[in-house]
Amino acid sequence: MSDQTTTNRFGFYTSIITAALGVISLGIAVGTPPLSGPFCPADCFQYPYTEAVSRWPRDYYWMFPAMLFVLAYLVWVATIHHFADPDKKLYSRIGMLLAAGSGLILFSDYFIQVTIIQPALLNGETAGIALWTQFNPHGLFIALEEIGYLLMSVSFLFMGLTFTGTRKGETALRWIFLAGFILTVLALIIIAVVYGIHREYRFEVAVITIDWVVVIVTSLIFSRTIKIRS
Repeated sequence: MSDQTTTNRFGFYTSIITAALGVISLGIAVGTPPLSGPFCPADCFQYPYTEAVSRWPRDYYWMFPAMLFVLAYLVWVATIHHFADPDKKLYSRIGMLLAAGSGLILFSDYFIQVTIIQPALLNGETAGIALWTQFNPHGLFIALEEIGYLLMSVSFLFMGLTFTGTRKGETALRWIFLAGFILTVLALIIIAVVYGIHREYRFEVAVITIDWVVVIVTSLIFSRTIKIRS
């Protein structure tokens, strides 16, 4: 088996795995709506959110595939960089660096929730928990998610510039990536103007939805372009 064939297979399976993890994470997250903040339907948790202990592990299931998803995204972006044309590798390298920053923030954010916050609640160690828990609609968890997924969206801009449209599927990849970046910027502006400092997790929900859908769709398209090359 040639090195090129091995690389193509790696790129193909990395794309499929990234898409699958994105679908799983999104599906579980949609199935566990938040019990606090603006989208809470009833029986909402209130400050200091210590009653959130009753939601373990149900409301944390989605974080496990989400951690794998952000790691898979890093590997997938590195794969795109490998296949990029020589004159486009500057863009893909910048996108890869932004993806690395995004992955570090998001993986750390989710890891803290499942290894520190919930165990602390279960043991009655509630001091300072309100600032970190995912149920605080304007807490650090939400802020870190916003930063992480904003960086992922900016990486879309540079990944989109990586594709020239000269090969089948590249035009779609280019415009889907760029559309994801543009939609994120528009969502941030609109939500900030309408809600100001009271936006709570509205932008977080918007940017997660945009980013996950963009990665799922583009990774599937990219897997197809790799298959054609093989």
